Amino acid sequence: MPTPSIIAETPEYIVLDKPSGLLVHEAEHHPGADTLVQWLIQHDPKIKGVGEVAERPGIVHRLDKDVSGAMVVAKTQAMYGHLKKQFQKHEVEKMYLALVHGVPTKQDGVISFPLGRSRRNAGRMASQPHASEKTRDAVTRYAVKEQFNHLTLLEVTIETGRTNQIRAHLLAYGLPIVGDSVYASKWVKQKVTFDRPFLHSWKLGFADLDNVKREFISELPQELSDLLVKLRK
Repeated sequence: MPTPSIIAETPEYIVLDKPSGLLVHEAEHHPGADTLVQWLIQHDPKIKGVGEVAERPGIVHRLDKDVSGAMVVAKTQAMYGHLKKQFQKHEVEKMYLALVHGVPTKQDGVISFPLGRSRRNAGRMASQPHASEKTRDAVTRYAVKEQFNHLTLLEVTIETGRTNQIRAHLLAYGLPIVGDSVYASKWVKQKVTFDRPFLHSWKLGFADLDNVKREFISELPQELSDLLVKLRK
């Protein structure tokens, strides 16, 4: 099992660095897979009673299996409710680093296509031209951090937390993520030479139970930083 590392831990919450390849909780499309929840219960068995769903104790948000970076998990019911309320009100700061194919026409921008299930692939989210009962509003902000010929490193901030939001939005905007074989156009799939999406939860900020703002940084894992070093050469 890829093992998470601890960025910070208090009696109320734990902030983890989730590695790529680790599923957060059980899912139908990954039967029998190792999960972050299994590791959490081994680390602190009391977490098992926190939250609203037995299969997802303490979990208030998640990262896709192949996405790495900072995650917060509640260790008490009070913190669970406090974090859940912040996520619902879009008060949690979530910033990602994404390396994408292509060059944005602007140095920064907002992507706000509604998201819904793809008509061609029910396991994938897709941007929709119009809002409907089957879609959910989604807002993604991006800013160019570094540019390499036809690849661009973006800082991405999400105001909403929809399933696969960043991956679906960037694909719809013509900027598919390097190494993402699911959310990619055909021409990109033929050129993928990286075995995971270059998408990393870099910065996470939320208020603790005393309403003091806490901010945490997750450094890029070795395989992502090595790719950037190679590109800079």
